[in-house]
Amino acid sequence: MAKFLLYVVAETLEGRQSGITEHQIGVRVFGRPQTYRTDEDNIVRNYARQLRKRLADHFAGEGSQDSMRLEIPVGGYVPVFTGSVEPVLHSDAEASFGSRFGEPQLDSPQPMPSHESEEDSPRPSVANSFFGNSSFTIRARAFGKIALALVYSAALVSLTWLVAARVPSAAPRVEPSHMLWKALLSGGNNTYVVPPDAGLNLLEDISHRNLPLADYIKGSYLDLPLNALDDHTQQDLRTQQFSNFQSLQIIAALARQQEYDPQRVFLRFPRDLRLDDLKTANAILIGSASSNPWASIADNATNFRIVLKEGMAGANIVNARPMTGEAASYASHWNEPSHETFALIAFVPNLGGNGHMLLLEGLDAAGTQAAAELLFHPEKISPILNRARLPDGNLRPFEILLRTTSIESNSAGTQVVASRIHEA
Repeated sequence: MAKFLLYVVAETLEGRQSGITEHQIGVRVFGRPQTYRTDEDNIVRNYARQLRKRLADHFAGEGSQDSMRLEIPVGGYVPVFTGSVEPVLHSDAEASFGSRFGEPQLDSPQPMPSHESEEDSPRPSVANSFFGNSSFTIRARAFGKIALALVYSAALVSLTWLVAARVPSAAPRVEPSHMLWKALLSGGNNTYVVPPDAGLNLLEDISHRNLPLADYIKGSYLDLPLNALDDHTQQDLRTQQFSNFQSLQIIAALARQQEYDPQRVFLRFPRDLRLDDLKTANAILIGSASSNPWASIADNATNFRIVLKEGMAGANIVNARPMTGEAASYASHWNEPSHETFALIAFVPNLGGNGHMLLLEGLDAAGTQAAAELLFHPEKISPILNRARLPDGNLRPFEILLRTTSIESNSAGTQVVASRIHEA
């Protein structure tokens, strides 16, 4: 947020207000690629809203006596200076240091000479050459320009300190979400992004049988009974690689992260993943065990886990060690058009202990969508990531339990119900 403030103020003082756009801020401040779309990523709007509030709170309180005030009006990102000292903005990038503050330049016209003869005029002493009328005026103006510049510099430093001190997510030098994506998407390990196997989920629903990971690895989904379907449909369900649209959105959002390294991040369908992959690489697993059986591999390391009901009649999230105010289990009434549902985010070590796994699991599609929405909004997940942060900047393993409302399979009103931070 401090970087956001400094960027828009510096651009304004340099006369480049026309270039202060949401897209440009996203690129220059938040490291988004030039191709990113502001209608899909609202990070700039979120931070601008917080910044406006922090500035307003400051100038309504301890900064109420300040001679200069700064605000960023709603509807744009160009800062406005008000008070007894106001900057005069310029548009010429090559203008002199003095002219950008509305003062004459040093080579401005000199006063007209007097009619005294050279003999009658006193020879200028060293003092007169510096403090004489014209020289003094010019130099006073020059010092005025420098002083005014220092005033604005001091104001920027003060405002930067103000934001950094008052906004928890801006206090660390590195954003918590950056630490998470750096651990998963860049570095020495490869990363496998594993979307759900929607075809498996259909096979389980039709056969009313859940397929454990061990049977999934053996390919037992090819033998699930599908008596109600013709041979062609059965063959398609058993062999085609089906996924869902929510997972495509999650994968697209991952690819937009600053830390994304296309040389090390690979998309892998669950049926093609191998156990050894999770011993040597990072993994981002999307979907619960009913559609991505690899998600169950972390069950022994987590407090929250999804347990399927017999006959694929639904699922619960089990809370192994409930804390005060928490329930022992959380269920979704998935057969209702609008209903409460739950989701999990878990960041745990990989099987080899030399990398990480990130799990996004929902009791239904809306739950998984809610997990992704929290994950890609730094201001929402930062409090938990800050608690998980180690002194060296790495993250401890953590879990987050979410509640949301599913409206026609879309999440609305997501809330954090509980979280756990584990020892590294």
